[in-house]
Amino acid sequence: MRYLFNFTKKSIHQQNKPMLNNKLKSFVLSLSIFFFSYSLFASPLSHLIKMPEPQTHYFEITTSVDLSNLSYKKSFVDFKMAAWTPGSYLIREFAKNVEAVKAEANGKPISISKINKNTWRVALGAATKKIQVTYRVYAFELSVRTSFLDDSHGYINPANILLYVNDFANLPHDIRIEPYKNFKVVSTALKEKGKFTYQAKDLDELIDSPIEIGNHKVWDFKVNGIPHQIAFYGTVKVDSSKFLADVTKVCEEAQKVVGEHPCDHYLFIMHNIGRGTGGLEHLYSTTCSVSRSAYESESGYQGILGLLAHEYFHLWNVKRIRPKALGPFDYENENYTHNLWLSEGMTSYYSGVILQRMGKISNQGYANRIAAEISSVENTPGSHLESAAEASWDAWIKYYRPNENSRNQTVSYYDKGSLLGYVLNAWIIKSTQGQKSIDDVFKHLYQAYYKKLNRGFTDAELEDAFSKVAGTSAKPLFESYVYGVQTPDYRNLFNEFGFTWSNTNEGKSIPYLGFTAVAGKIISVYRGASAYMNGLNVGDEIVSANKANFEGLDKLLADKKVGDTILFTVKRDGLERSFVVPVQQSPLLAFSLTDQKSLNDNQKKLRLKWLGSL
Repeated sequence: MRYLFNFTKKSIHQQNKPMLNNKLKSFVLSLSIFFFSYSLFASPLSHLIKMPEPQTHYFEITTSVDLSNLSYKKSFVDFKMAAWTPGSYLIREFAKNVEAVKAEANGKPISISKINKNTWRVALGAATKKIQVTYRVYAFELSVRTSFLDDSHGYINPANILLYVNDFANLPHDIRIEPYKNFKVVSTALKEKGKFTYQAKDLDELIDSPIEIGNHKVWDFKVNGIPHQIAFYGTVKVDSSKFLADVTKVCEEAQKVVGEHPCDHYLFIMHNIGRGTGGLEHLYSTTCSVSRSAYESESGYQGILGLLAHEYFHLWNVKRIRPKALGPFDYENENYTHNLWLSEGMTSYYSGVILQRMGKISNQGYANRIAAEISSVENTPGSHLESAAEASWDAWIKYYRPNENSRNQTVSYYDKGSLLGYVLNAWIIKSTQGQKSIDDVFKHLYQAYYKKLNRGFTDAELEDAFSKVAGTSAKPLFESYVYGVQTPDYRNLFNEFGFTWSNTNEGKSIPYLGFTAVAGKIISVYRGASAYMNGLNVGDEIVSANKANFEGLDKLLADKKVGDTILFTVKRDGLERSFVVPVQQSPLLAFSLTDQKSLNDNQKKLRLKWLGSL
């Protein structure tokens, strides 16, 4: 509605032009009054957010409910705080930061009681129509999934700051912000109704619209005519013109995948801090947290662009192209899906694709990236135990709660999904003789489910989409690689595109023990390795190795060969114990992809479809 309203104001301004007759003047004026009235219409649920003492890290909120014009039959109203935020699949119990909850009606205090971990109930009197609930929320964790406030800026993820009422989830929500007196700028993708006043069409849009408050820079640019902004917090050494040009290219390449942009505006919120925390996607925006020094190196800068490409591609994959479970959301409980390998992993895959297509990564550099990513997955013991679908389903209890054994029993659905991007794309290109690619799967999902049905897809519909595009059943691949843990035939797969696949560790004698240690303390033990099989544990403090001081694995193994044994003395639970551990041949793989140079016609055709050039 923002741009319709802007158009209306322009029409009013043009009323003085002689060519506009009186009848048209009247129509335009009526239309403008309609839009003006609509845009200022007060919602039954509104939030006032204050921050008078930012150094204390507390937001002060008043959530108001007006039942006057609603047919509301219940004898109470339940106010809730979300337990998690979409895009970060872990129950985080945001209610833990809420305090000093009070309620009033008609200017007088009324009772409000907490009935479970995240719900506060107000009983309605016979004449109660308007309720105000005031509360404070502590916000001192600067990550993309939480909220933060100090004397330099404020950042709001509505999921962990604002109470909501389930019964009114489909109604508009008003938000008014009173910034701290020294803060002059507010950036959000929400529709603006007035200065620091915004409206969300429903609860889902509200929760999916982060807000940055402070004195940050704001950069405007357009992508294929669509207004974009960057809200840039933090001081960094960056060529802003070059950066904006590169971000524009990222956005343009991302749009080409599906071929249609779903937004009329978009906002990047960027936090440039000492150590970045990643990114989180939203319906019309993203928040990206990066290390401020990353702009100063080529690899760091490319990493920033890769992160922006990942989060921007979520505009399609997750926010529109999505499993059924990922919207509308249940904000109190887990929302399970087998397909985070596609929603997150394939988005990671496309971040590399976008950089390669815009020329930031050469074809050989891209091939090196593929080999490194596949090596990482295949060297993870858990990847041979947990499927991509299982990793997706168990994200709620495993991915965000890693422990010392996670590597041995789980695999990242980001990494496994990215690997599947290469495998499934190659399969489609080969199956269609270079006529189709995985881009066509995303085009199909976008049109068939988001545009036509306005819903997410089922597991069966996802598999069917791959089958339709490839012109042959995807079932064997899904059974082997999505629901199973079979290792793809990488050698033959990449040979079809004129690349030689090899393991550079093959034939080498590489001594290996299978554990890592920091400052003499074991922090991980690799499943099946000699350390694992012969008794060393995570947490052991190494006192000596072969009765000499332990100065690190590299020094220890420098003069060792496969078949030697090492006597470790460790301290465990305050007691010393000894273990004899044989030195084994390293099982770790180091894959490489090298250009065959001399390609046959079929390899050329397939590679052109894959990489866009030879």
